[in-house]
Amino acid sequence: MRMSAILAVSCALIVVTGGTTAVANVVPAGVGATMTTTATTGSARLPLTGKIVGIDPGHNGRNYTDPAYLAHQVWNGREWEDCDTTGTETDGGYTEALFNFRVASYLRADLIHDGARVVMTRTTNSGKGPCVDRRSFIINGGHANVAVDIHADGAPSWGRGFAILEPVADGPNDKVISASKRLGLDIRAAMLAGTRMPTSNYDGTNGINYRDDLAGLNLTKVPKILIEVGNMKNPTDAKMETSAAFQRQVAKALLAAIIKFLR
Repeated sequence: MRMSAILAVSCALIVVTGGTTAVANVVPAGVGATMTTTATTGSARLPLTGKIVGIDPGHNGRNYTDPAYLAHQVWNGREWEDCDTTGTETDGGYTEALFNFRVASYLRADLIHDGARVVMTRTTNSGKGPCVDRRSFIINGGHANVAVDIHADGAPSWGRGFAILEPVADGPNDKVISASKRLGLDIRAAMLAGTRMPTSNYDGTNGINYRDDLAGLNLTKVPKILIEVGNMKNPTDAKMETSAAFQRQVAKALLAAIIKFLR
């Protein structure tokens, strides 16, 4: 199962149009991975030329349509867990899945503009899945230099702020623990510099928390963190998260951190 998922992302279709080269992985239906890039005159001067970045926008827009699919069990590196969940939403009904996908889309565009190739675990918000284990296999199989899982939290309404979840060594991820810690610090600094979202007052310490129960972190073979950008149940955070301007700010902060990390 793991090997088939990795092999699924190894085949690429290259399309050249008007001086721009786009590369998209050819994968079976339902896997949802893609890799894109641009090549332009002077691209060697771009800060991310030759780099591959993985983005996992958590959940999916139609996960709620198939409870049985979500409930089937996958191995997360330590224990069995549900394939996925629907994610949370604001009190006004703005879904986490949509927020995650919009931030990821802005980030992908920014990364490509700066010369990177991008591996996405899903390319629309109108499907379901893939499961949390397969998301890691997609990014690992895409040979990403670095990756970020994008989420928003659904905590008690008094809680505010972003939290960066970092992996704990458990075998598959042993070689990237130190680098993931450095990535987390870079992202925390970039979020504080580039957005008005504070560090979480309920999750972790100074915006950092170590987790051993998440497939995306347990199974990663590339430096990776998961960011809970804010609490969708808090009115102040929710107002920010539903703003396109804030979503772009988050994407810019992630971009800045990724560039710093890879340099």
